[in-house]
Amino acid sequence: MFSSLKVKNFRLYWLGMFISLIGTWVQVVAQSWLMFQLTNSVFLLGLVGFLSSVPIFLFSLFGGVVADRMNKKKIILFTQNAFMLLAFLLALLTQMKLITPAQIMLLALLNGIVMAFDAPARQAVIADLVGKQHLLNAVALNSAAFNSARVIGPALAGILIAGIGMSGCFYINGISFLAVIIALLLININNGPRRNTGNFLLKDLSDGLKFIKDNRIILILISMVGITSLFGISYVILMPVFANDVLNVGEKGLGLLMSSTGFGALIAALILARLGDFKYKGKLLVFSSIIFSISLILFSLSKTYFISLIALILIGGASVTATGLINTLLQTLVPDEFRGRAMSAFMLTFAGFMPFGNLLAGTLAHIWGVSLTVLIGGITCTIFFIIINLLYPQIRNI
Repeated sequence: MFSSLKVKNFRLYWLGMFISLIGTWVQVVAQSWLMFQLTNSVFLLGLVGFLSSVPIFLFSLFGGVVADRMNKKKIILFTQNAFMLLAFLLALLTQMKLITPAQIMLLALLNGIVMAFDAPARQAVIADLVGKQHLLNAVALNSAAFNSARVIGPALAGILIAGIGMSGCFYINGISFLAVIIALLLININNGPRRNTGNFLLKDLSDGLKFIKDNRIILILISMVGITSLFGISYVILMPVFANDVLNVGEKGLGLLMSSTGFGALIAALILARLGDFKYKGKLLVFSSIIFSISLILFSLSKTYFISLIALILIGGASVTATGLINTLLQTLVPDEFRGRAMSAFMLTFAGFMPFGNLLAGTLAHIWGVSLTVLIGGITCTIFFIIINLLYPQIRNI
């Protein structure tokens, strides 16, 4: 289950990133609370989330080109230092009571721009750290770290906000980036030969997009992520309405609903890590994608709290399994010189499409209600994955 952690470089990197992720989730919760205190506006809360995500849609493809051209370790060192400085700036402005909603939105936008260049390099560097033999295990353990931090960070934030205030939370996040920076300074990453072709940035970007378009399997894998992000993941932002109006379980019930998704995701990540470099990745990908879609439909139709919890555990587990497998397959199938650009396309469809999926879901939920909105999303994903399975049986054989 933990075989990739035997590789010293990855062990240091993973531990540093895990600590940093906890700090990031602490800041996400504290920043939302601060914004709500300043404005009492749910719309502005959503706008902050949109501003932090939309740069990934706009700039992550360029981030992939940079990852293929430059030393990935240096890129990640630069972006982690930038994240740290932005966290300390937010902390200082909050401590001095100078913070304004406009400043929070600007800092969210700047964090999103840094993330657009950080994420492709972080995704692409995993193969350099562990090699392709341990790749699936490393991707799964990264997912386990993310989902563990998603549970630990918000819980810690609740305690810290009461104890040291919101500025203290932002300082802690800033300090947490030192864990990644120190880890990167201690490890030696084999980036392979430099691949700066001398082309213009747009030419390298065009070459990367052409490579993806001409490789049908890679294009299908990335499109599966895009469909999931547009139509499948937006149930999360509608969860408060499900808790309050559909299931009538209130705030305490909402917490358990959210945790059940994270619990399913964590269990699936650990199982995926245990499987390692197994043979039937394509079959498990198709199976988990369809289970995800059917579980969405079950959740949308459920009026019973227990059934909703079971459906959300399945949704969390199936989504992490499918995403982890696609991440691994992309990095395995793509040549080294295109890995950064392929992973930037993965991040574009994974994180860059989410704000638009959330916007679509919010609009449809306002017109038709949350249950019908999630049902439509689940049916759309089901039809798409079944068509992919029928038209491209080679996916099952990867």
